Amino acid sequence: MENSENKKSEIEKTGDDLFNFAIDREDVKWLMAHLSEEADVTRSTVEYELQILKIISVGWSISYYLASSPQKHDLSDIYWKAVHEFSQSISETTGLMTGHDIDYFQILRDRLDMYVNVMAEKPEGTEPVTAIGPEFAGNCGNADDIFTLMTGSKMFVSVIANVREYLQTIKLI
Repeated sequence: MENSENKKSEIEKTGDDLFNFAIDREDVKWLMAHLSEEADVTRSTVEYELQILKIISVGWSISYYLASSPQKHDLSDIYWKAVHEFSQSISETTGLMTGHDIDYFQILRDRLDMYVNVMAEKPEGTEPVTAIGPEFAGNCGNADDIFTLMTGSKMFVSVIANVREYLQTIKLI
């Protein structure tokens, strides 16, 4: 019994760690600082979309890397519950500031569905990042802007590499 309780607490800690990584803004700030001045997009939109991409990329990575793991469901559940609670706070704060109701969690779900669908449309064997970059740039208002495309691609690649490394370090994969 104690072993299953330890395993549960390890999974909870992992979920918390991944959630905290997902909402950390240091890489968002770094990418924004390095986004070319020639980028033909609204910078605040790119920053907003980068945070969304990061959060959903962590969630996607959990499902992808733990596809055949018995911990996949529990870890995904813990992660997405934390994201849901965070989203409620964002929604409430934004609603108070703007006077308009938003559902940030629904925005995240819609973006995740959109990115997953775009990846599914690519031929088998195609790297997911080839779908993510252009879709990210489109979400930012200019699907043809190479600087924005590359910024989204960098975020996605960095996030999935960091999640994979973390999961390997704690021996879940």
